[in-house]
Amino acid sequence: MTTLTTGAPAATVSASGPRASWAAVFALARFETRRLLLRAPVLIAFAVYLGWTVWRTRTSWDGFPALQDADRATQNAPLLVGLAVLLCANQAVLRSRRHDTDRHLAVLVVPPWRRTVAHLLSVAAVALLTGVCVAGQFTWEALKPGAVGHGSPGELLAGPLSVLLLGAFGVLLARLLASSFTAPLLIVFLLFSFLLTTGPGNEGWARWLAPTVGENTSTTLPSELLGRPAAWHALYLTGLALSAALLAVLVSGGARLWTVRAGVAGAVALTLVGAVAQSQGLSPEIAEARTRFSVTPEKEQRCAERDGATYCAFPEWGARTDDWDQVLTGVRSLAGGTAQDRPLVVRQRVEARYGLDGDAAIDPATHPGEITVGTAWGGNRIPEFAAAVAGVLVTGTEAKTGEMCDGRMVTVMWLALADRPDPMSDLRRVRLDDSDAGSAIVLSRTNPLYMTAAQTEVVRELLQRPKEETVAKVKAHWAELTAPKVTTDRVARLLGLDEPEAKEECL
Repeated sequence: MTTLTTGAPAATVSASGPRASWAAVFALARFETRRLLLRAPVLIAFAVYLGWTVWRTRTSWDGFPALQDADRATQNAPLLVGLAVLLCANQAVLRSRRHDTDRHLAVLVVPPWRRTVAHLLSVAAVALLTGVCVAGQFTWEALKPGAVGHGSPGELLAGPLSVLLLGAFGVLLARLLASSFTAPLLIVFLLFSFLLTTGPGNEGWARWLAPTVGENTSTTLPSELLGRPAAWHALYLTGLALSAALLAVLVSGGARLWTVRAGVAGAVALTLVGAVAQSQGLSPEIAEARTRFSVTPEKEQRCAERDGATYCAFPEWGARTDDWDQVLTGVRSLAGGTAQDRPLVVRQRVEARYGLDGDAAIDPATHPGEITVGTAWGGNRIPEFAAAVAGVLVTGTEAKTGEMCDGRMVTVMWLALADRPDPMSDLRRVRLDDSDAGSAIVLSRTNPLYMTAAQTEVVRELLQRPKEETVAKVKAHWAELTAPKVTTDRVARLLGLDEPEAKEECL
């Protein structure tokens, strides 16, 4: 009888095993990345994200963006991609359990913790793609001719880091809880939490624990007055994403590796540093700067003189001088008497003491010939500024313009709109209710103006007549048209119109 003996089985992993294992990890990561990007929820999320971004960016800020606002506008939309990645990454990790292939994977050269690394790399690839989209959106805004200001790298990183964080949490959940219902429930919880932390009136430190932090305001402030801890928030998100990723590796069998344990400790420390630093609140230096910019803006501005008008703007808005000058020159060319030679000062003003959430009104200027202009431009802001220029030409000061309630309002509104490309459209845009009939509030950077139904009727008829014909009458009767207490009926007769049917009723 012959005894058959066999030697010891050959080792399944050669000396080049670790290198082969990492090659397998990267190969698996490429496969999972392709599969993740082709999942329906991720495709739909990217389609909605890109569609919304393109549709909104075409007309955002009426073509005059401030880049310190444009960077924050890149943050919320990527959250939709992040939620889709959370769901799909979670399902990808659980795929082997659903299809009962874990026992087959156990004989491969790639252990569970390395497979977890591959899934995390696929999430990182999607976050990188989101970063490309964010960079494209911001670059589009920055290349617009009317762009001013400076963006923040910390603000721009919030969107991609949110995708990375949510995807890493999806992988971690799959390693902790092998249930396909966990990820959808977490998504509902995250949406509910996001609504709570970003709701109106929530100004505490807790809101900075959310992936993105918006501002419920349309106020644009100079970059140095924002006071948002964007860099610390990016550090917090980075630490949180790394913590989730390394914990997923740890619970997948990587606990035996000292590098993973050290990495978890370092990531948690990074998260705590970012969380504490971002919750410190507004620094005294920024609070003092906000007061200085609001109370004494002339000390922070640079001025330029053009054709009898002086334009004073904060440093980031110097490029807007040409736009302001074009509007002011058009309005002043229609005026009569000494108004065309009156020295004017256009001063940019902002109320920054209440931060980005404040929408406090700006008091009208009391100095003769001084006109207030804000930090926003384009759209309604153009006829609004034109009305402010016309008001100062007629009354002398912004304070007196706000008190005006007589026929001079007809002269002011005609001066403001007659030189515009589409005066009737601008008439509707500068009124609070977007109407061109009846009484209405006229938008203003300072105290709003008021048009009665009779004044609106006269202005509408004047704008529909040839401009040259009305210009001659305005210059010929300038003194009476700008006299205090002149009635709307008298103004209509001086300009060759019948008396309005509506009655004069000032507030």
